[in-house]
Amino acid sequence: MNSAQQLLRSQRDLLLKWTLDHPAPLLRWLRDAEVLSSAHYLSLLERSPSNAVAQALEMVCATEESSRKFLQVLREVQDYYGRDLQVWVERHCKDDHVSKPAPAPMKVEEKKPKGSIAKLFKGKSKGFTLTTEVKAKEELKPIRSAKLANIRVPISAHKTTLLKRTEQLKCYSEGEGAASNSASHIEIRYTDLFVTEDDDSVDSSQHEYFDLASRRARIYVHQACQRIRPCHLLGPQGTSGRPPKRVKVKGIAGIGKSVAVQRLVYEWAIGKNMREFTCIFDLRFRELNLIEAPLSLLELLGERFRYLKAALPDLFTSPSTLLFILDGLDEFKFTLDWSSPDKNTDVRTKVPVSELMVALIKGSLLPEASVILTTRPTTEAPKRFFQRCCMVLGFEEDQVKEYTTKFYKDREVAEKVYNYILNNDNLFVLSFIPLYCYIICTAMAEFFSPGYQDVGDSKSLELNPPRTVSEVYFCYLFTAVKHHALRGSAERGTPRSEVLSLAKQQLTNLGKLAYENLLQKKIMFSRADLESFGVTPADLQSTFLCHILQPLREETVEMFSFFHLTVQEHLAGLYCATNLSSEEDIIQALDFWCFGLPPPSSTAAPLQNTDLNTDKLESLQMFTRFFMGMLRARLAGQLDGLVLCPMERGVGIPARLGLWFQGQFKGRKLKNRAALNLLHCLMEFHTQEATSMAAPEIKNLNLFKMKLSVVDCAAMHYVLQFSPHTLQELNLGYSNIGNRGLNRLGPILHRCESLYLRYNCLDKQAAILESAVLKSNECQVKKLFMCGNNLGPEGVLELWNALEHNTTVEELYLDITGITERGTENIVACLSKNTSLKTLTIVGNDIGEVGRRRLRELEQRRSDLRIIANFVDDLGLLQAYLDWVEEIRADKDQMDSVKNADALQSVLKGLRVAGEQVEKGQNAEKAKELRANIEELLKSATDLIGGRQVM
Repeated sequence: MNSAQQLLRSQRDLLLKWTLDHPAPLLRWLRDAEVLSSAHYLSLLERSPSNAVAQALEMVCATEESSRKFLQVLREVQDYYGRDLQVWVERHCKDDHVSKPAPAPMKVEEKKPKGSIAKLFKGKSKGFTLTTEVKAKEELKPIRSAKLANIRVPISAHKTTLLKRTEQLKCYSEGEGAASNSASHIEIRYTDLFVTEDDDSVDSSQHEYFDLASRRARIYVHQACQRIRPCHLLGPQGTSGRPPKRVKVKGIAGIGKSVAVQRLVYEWAIGKNMREFTCIFDLRFRELNLIEAPLSLLELLGERFRYLKAALPDLFTSPSTLLFILDGLDEFKFTLDWSSPDKNTDVRTKVPVSELMVALIKGSLLPEASVILTTRPTTEAPKRFFQRCCMVLGFEEDQVKEYTTKFYKDREVAEKVYNYILNNDNLFVLSFIPLYCYIICTAMAEFFSPGYQDVGDSKSLELNPPRTVSEVYFCYLFTAVKHHALRGSAERGTPRSEVLSLAKQQLTNLGKLAYENLLQKKIMFSRADLESFGVTPADLQSTFLCHILQPLREETVEMFSFFHLTVQEHLAGLYCATNLSSEEDIIQALDFWCFGLPPPSSTAAPLQNTDLNTDKLESLQMFTRFFMGMLRARLAGQLDGLVLCPMERGVGIPARLGLWFQGQFKGRKLKNRAALNLLHCLMEFHTQEATSMAAPEIKNLNLFKMKLSVVDCAAMHYVLQFSPHTLQELNLGYSNIGNRGLNRLGPILHRCESLYLRYNCLDKQAAILESAVLKSNECQVKKLFMCGNNLGPEGVLELWNALEHNTTVEELYLDITGITERGTENIVACLSKNTSLKTLTIVGNDIGEVGRRRLRELEQRRSDLRIIANFVDDLGLLQAYLDWVEEIRADKDQMDSVKNADALQSVLKGLRVAGEQVEKGQNAEKAKELRANIEELLKSATDLIGGRQVM
């Protein structure tokens, strides 16, 4: 027999012919077999299929060893390709193992679908070749071999179809082919997400974006301790070691849920992940919306995956090998009744599609099958039906760099863009959300691509950097309009005003569509909807709209939506900014959007339709911020060419808006979320005149238990820097800002008389920052609450040093901050010289006998300093902790937090130590009550999580 090397060289043209139609499986398996390097593999994915296969064959033919590995890989992936290649493999790739019999030829005719459900999924199954399934590494059990033989061919067709559908990530505003500066193959572009196990607490009234930022903060040090990679969503959990059957993955829009699911499907289809499943069914709720008639699961899957229809009965005999991925529950228009009693439903029972989905999710239908459900946090899907609930938190800093590097084909451009993002805080704090990262990368490409500096009329990015969310979105929109909507009408150097003038009518019509439907919370549109607003789908679908074709009831029904809700909100904000021209109209609009006050009288188009559910005002917060940003752009002349009528002259819009914001902070009792939204609006408006008028009226800012992002901290810093006054109270307790958020607030912390930073995922670095604040000559801090942060001994040593010369701090609370005996080394030397500190609380820390002796020595030197080191020392403290435990008991979702249990254990340990010294009296009784309540709470937490220890 010829050597493998000779064989491949002689058969090269045939192998090329058989594999060039779909080289992805072959290339991926060659990489994993280390025949191709990762860099070479990724470069091949960017080539044409024929060129990629030819290059791979040329490489493997270089040595005998790589040629043999190629033949081994070919055995593994033969089922993705045609009958001719399979016969060739059986002939040339035999080894010591028994070769599997050559599959019998099978021809499947494409039949015209019948009925409304078939029409719905018409065209979804084309473009595949029926072949056999990928050879599994595990030995097949004899009892299943006959059934698997029947399903091998259709499963192979399924995998091939899924691969072709999932291997590209959609790009909505980029050029195509040679014109594109961005790589879109999922293997190149995809970046893993930060996913953690999560509670199910959410306020459904708020805007989806701010759910991530304002959920009640859970008490733990680092979410990384609960991190789950998307590919491990169905991995064993807890002490049981059993994989969950039902998994809920929630996250705000744009955080990457659907792309993560797409990657899971791709990995299974290519044979590299979740191989315990014989078949994966991926269903999108958006596609299920048009199913009106009752149907069975067998019918639904038979029409959605027609090539699997004959195999479904055999597949259902082993439901534990099936995985259903249900994507986008938040887009489902039908009501879901979670409380209805379970019906005797099987795969042949016809029920409304909403009941079918509920039965599948609850497990009353196919309980042994696995289900992954994705949804936004505001959509109800009760936690009790899931064994694992996860929250997608987007990117971390390293992943932002990875994504940016992968986004561009040109590595030099990628590096320039990442450095620009890194050095511009207002962009960097946005980039942890993958959607923002995508939009930023798309917008920045125009400025950093070769030849940009040669454009005559344009200003360089460095001279006019996008600083806010609105500016980034407008830059993205302008790029999209310039390259797509104008279809070559505008050259690279065409002035902005001319480009906008050419697209004026399109953007006006599109903006009106976006705004009026946003008030109604409508995100899906028919062709008639678009045409009623003067929008032509043929001109816009590839740029702004996600085009979805859904055949139904023998008719072709086209549905459209903006590719993301925030794009709809931005266009709505742009429309309002160009159609509100008087100071009075702008003030009436803000009163309406922010507080639900109907406009008394106005002829402006955006104020004519005021049919708005005032209970859902929070859903307009992002839109309002976009409006403020676009209003600033209009005032700066950046919307010239698009503006419909000139601004009225008078006192000046910035000054008038400054008075309006001033009035809100001064005269209105703002809820914490409303106050935060006004801060964001001021940051988007980014006008010193208005902000300088409003900021001095902010005397107290209470954002207690709002889960804040670094973007929120940036908004607080931007506004408060313009206030010359002391901030009486800044309460960020339980808001989970972390070190990055605190760093963003650093320049204003010295002006806060009472600073609440309890349970904020802070560590030693935060203690160092706060120490610098306390050392400042301008420090005005009187009360500092740092409880529940993992400052550790090194961090608290920095605080003692800072307090040695500080003359403002009167109360310092350091409960449960990880202080050890080492953390008390310099406490006597430093605090004995301090003259202002009157109260020091340090309970819940394991400082040891040496640490307690040092505290007694400090008390002797500073008789005016009250030190609370034991829980039984202070009745008020005991009552405060009793109230805290009751609060946790009432908020069961906090039980999922590891840090919660750690904090409670620290309190228990402190109570035990104190109990040895105090056995009688009112304090002792309160201490016993607190101890009993905590032990009961910890026990209930363990029971609630099904035996998984959270202690």
